[in-house]
Amino acid sequence: MDHKISFNQLHSQQPQTLAHALADSPAGLLGWNTQLMAPDAMGGKHLDDDFILTNAALYWFTNTGGSAIRFYYEDAHGPRQAGPTTVPLGVAGFAGDFSGVRRFAERDHKNLVQWTLHPEPGGHYAAHLEPQVLADDIRGFYRRYR
Repeated sequence: MDHKISFNQLHSQQPQTLAHALADSPAGLLGWNTQLMAPDAMGGKHLDDDFILTNAALYWFTNTGGSAIRFYYEDAHGPRQAGPTTVPLGVAGFAGDFSGVRRFAERDHKNLVQWTLHPEPGGHYAAHLEPQVLADDIRGFYRRYR
């Protein structure tokens, strides 16, 4: 899981260097994207081959691999908001996902009303791997606002 930090660092520091490589080779694009899809990055869960190939194909056929990582740079180098947001925020985390984001959520959002860490492996792709658990979490968040 430690590789996620270097993955994010490169995206936020030199996205254009990587963008050219991602646009040059579909095999390279697939290799780069599957770093976050490997079972060790997914809490031991396996993504099916169709999902992995479809994900990479969407980036390849639309040539959006570089633009998709650009927001990491913009987030790291753009101006900061004037203060924390006050819009209600709910966060759902799953085993195998990035950890340590709570301090950033609490820093940037002063109305954190729901924080759920699910034990199910889902990681970065929880919507695909655990759709019912995620849907129930989202419904639970919005239920209070009916």
